[in-house]
Amino acid sequence: MSGTTSGIIFLIALIIALAAVHVPLGDYMFRVYTSEKNSRAERLIYKAIGADPHAEQNWGAYARSVLAFSAISVLFLFTLQLVQDKLPLHLNNPATPMTADLAWNTAVSFITNTNWQAYSGESTMGHLVQMAGLTVQNFVSAAVGMAVAVALVRGFARRHASELGNFWVDLVRGTIRILLPLAVIAALILIAGGAIENFHLHDQIANTVAGAQQTITGGPVASQEAIKELGTNGGGFYNANSAHPFENPTAWTNWVEIFLLLVISFSLPRTFGRMVDSRKQGYAIVAVMATLATISVSLMMLFQGQHHGTVPNAVGSAMEGVEQRFGVANSAVFATATTLTSTGAVDSFHDSYTSLGGMMTMFNMQLGEVAPGGTGSGLYGMLILAVITVFVAGLMVGRTPEYLGKKINPREIKLAASYFLVTPLIVLTGTAVAMALPGERAAMANSGPHGLSEVLYAFTSAANNNGSAFAGISVNTVWYNTALGLAMLIGRFLPMILVLALAGSLAKQGSTPPSIGTLPTHRPQFVGMVAGVTLILVALTFLPALALGPLAEGIH
Repeated sequence: MSGTTSGIIFLIALIIALAAVHVPLGDYMFRVYTSEKNSRAERLIYKAIGADPHAEQNWGAYARSVLAFSAISVLFLFTLQLVQDKLPLHLNNPATPMTADLAWNTAVSFITNTNWQAYSGESTMGHLVQMAGLTVQNFVSAAVGMAVAVALVRGFARRHASELGNFWVDLVRGTIRILLPLAVIAALILIAGGAIENFHLHDQIANTVAGAQQTITGGPVASQEAIKELGTNGGGFYNANSAHPFENPTAWTNWVEIFLLLVISFSLPRTFGRMVDSRKQGYAIVAVMATLATISVSLMMLFQGQHHGTVPNAVGSAMEGVEQRFGVANSAVFATATTLTSTGAVDSFHDSYTSLGGMMTMFNMQLGEVAPGGTGSGLYGMLILAVITVFVAGLMVGRTPEYLGKKINPREIKLAASYFLVTPLIVLTGTAVAMALPGERAAMANSGPHGLSEVLYAFTSAANNNGSAFAGISVNTVWYNTALGLAMLIGRFLPMILVLALAGSLAKQGSTPPSIGTLPTHRPQFVGMVAGVTLILVALTFLPALALGPLAEGIH
């Protein structure tokens, strides 16, 4: 069987599995976020943190809760890293010393669901930090994104209301009822497939065939790998990330990991449809996601079937940087899925991709990671694009735009437009500053268009909270750790504030009955319009930068 044929079978099986769980998982998440009952464990947590589960919050209080929880999380993880040499299960001689700027960058990275890593995982972080610090944030940062998405959906669903729910309830339920049970099941599956789960440090010595000795690093890998994918996090226990056989042993575990990083984001539109009492609206949103994802994965597989680019040309094949046990086609699917979501995990190295394949990984993130996007962030990003689309359609026919019975007034469109403009501003400003500084240009492993692509990719990944890297740039410097950390913070929380402000504005409105001039937002016409508006907006914003980087390399 050829690699292309096996890749197509791999992809078809993935689509069937995602379609099969879309309804049951989406309905389950609907029940989680709309239930009025709290479990005993949840009540104990609310009591411990001093939260009243029956008190709802307006958008401002909800946003302040998100920011307060995240600020405390950053401080805790920052401190934990700096004192890890005094904790159990630490590394005696870490290869990369933990400096204040690296600890800041890593803390911000994991709290923002970015999971950008400027260090080698197994040779820098001790097991306790990996478990109590990084893995915990993999759960709660994903739950924060889901909570904000649900708050926006409540804004569409409610009438003449000022409250959007309770952040602490949404956070706890998303973690305990959704992420934790699914992660336990996924970890067991990965262990069955060969992923490791132990507390061994650097004390496992193996004799190689050549007669030398090799140190084998163990650790609690499968448990971190499961939530890393499920919560669209991406931080690897090992430096090689999901290309490492201890994290991702076989071709079928590779399929499982891709499924995990897509499953919640592709199911949340069903939750949205149930919460606004219109399943058709949920199907329309997931159809836009699927359309964009299909276009992206088709182009990626086409481009990776060639071998044009700086690195592939040097070796005469697109297999450079690709694991033999996965192959080009399956790695292309992983690369597409991880950059269309905010996962950032990699099972191959994007710096080695063809010039146009590397461009697709950047373009996927520049779409806003909405197809299907990050856990929670993909849904609210797509709903923002739907709001922008009905506004554009309203301009075309001279009517006040409406979406789900809510009028899109000047306040709403200003918030939506500001949301869309935040990340491009961060990406392009950060890239321009880095390219203007000789010392930062020296961090590039390549010169010319490919070197620009490395820097553009880094800021695209940070600002969009993806976390993957082109792997050809040295970023563990004070400047890059600081600048990328700021890009992650602003790229995560400023859009969230705008989303919650929009949700609060929508919730206060009543319901506008549909009329003969109302644009139907559940039909294929609207699906095509949203997909078209998304592609056009991104092309207008990023095409000049892409033309100087991967496109110039492809033409060269």
